Amino acid sequence: MVALLLAAAEGDEPSFSELYRRTSAKLFGVVLRICPDRGIAEDVLVDVYLTIWRRAGAFDPGRASPITWMATIARNRAIDAMRRQPRVAPVAIDMVPEMADCATLAEAALIEAEGDARLHLCVEQLGEPQSGAIRAAFFHGLTYAQLATTMAVPLGTMKSWIRRSLARLKECLHAED
Repeated sequence: MVALLLAAAEGDEPSFSELYRRTSAKLFGVVLRICPDRGIAEDVLVDVYLTIWRRAGAFDPGRASPITWMATIARNRAIDAMRRQPRVAPVAIDMVPEMADCATLAEAALIEAEGDARLHLCVEQLGEPQSGAIRAAFFHGLTYAQLATTMAVPLGTMKSWIRRSLARLKECLHAED
């Protein structure tokens, strides 16, 4: 590996490729142990090999083995990467507030469904054309004038139908209370 590293220092790309093939798994393990996020660890490993490529000429075989020298670079780069990450203080689970349950309670859902069913039953009891006029006015937002034109009746007649129908709906809905 000394020969590969020294050849890489001379700019020999095939030697650097072979050095990468032989050492990448070990150096990735070093980085991954410090950076538990795999994405960050992969980015750090790229930075490690760029550093090795640029500084291969500074390698001194008398001071350290190639793998020790490269592992030191990997370790230092990983520590630097972790220092750049925002720190999130751990929170004790008993300090986390309860999440509000936004789901409708079963009892409330039943009451609402029962009210809807009663309303539809009362609208049906109005008979046509009054039930159609009420649906169009309140469920589709049509005005008195639009309803009168659509149903081909005078405007005054439509207003009377709606007013009487609302009174009958009120009686029907309150009769079952």
